[in-house]
Amino acid sequence: MDIVIATNNIHKLKELKAVLKGYTLRMPEEYGINFSYDETGTTFFENAIGKAMALYNSLRNAGKSIPVIADDSGLVVPALKGEPGIRSARYGSTEKGKKLSAGEKIDFLLDRMKGITDRKAYFVCCMILFAGHDRFFAAQETFHGEIARSPEGTGGFGYDPVFFIPEINKTVSLLDDKEKNRISHRGKAGRRIQALLNSLY
Repeated sequence: MDIVIATNNIHKLKELKAVLKGYTLRMPEEYGINFSYDETGTTFFENAIGKAMALYNSLRNAGKSIPVIADDSGLVVPALKGEPGIRSARYGSTEKGKKLSAGEKIDFLLDRMKGITDRKAYFVCCMILFAGHDRFFAAQETFHGEIARSPEGTGGFGYDPVFFIPEINKTVSLLDDKEKNRISHRGKAGRRIQALLNSLY
């Protein structure tokens, strides 16, 4: 069974493929859709449901009635009053006047964290399964850790190099894919959606 993922991020697609077993996950471009969505919501849920509905409607307009999965994820640092939060993907762009690379966003975050001793942080993932008109299911999960003093590791993507997990004394970038998916916010939300998919289809 085909499911279209509301993203152009190949890293997200890879992570979801490792979690959602038994389904063929495809990207919008495979259906000739140049998908983009302006994340104007004030919560992870609002952005995720907005993305899901937009892609589902685009597929319907193209004559395809296919389930859609969308997620909105981000890093929350309580000591920074919740930054970067729903702006995680575009963090620092307003201040720097340009879209920042992953490394530049990490540098911006570490600069904001200078002098802060409470380095607790967590990731959030809100994932939506949009199964039909006015028919959707949501799962939201978290993944707790701390902001490291400097990046370590080359795996993963986004803020993974500075997201430190005290229990295992590693940043997420030092984990292999299987270990990351077992404990991460996206892995946990994905397993909730997998259970829903199995019950529906």
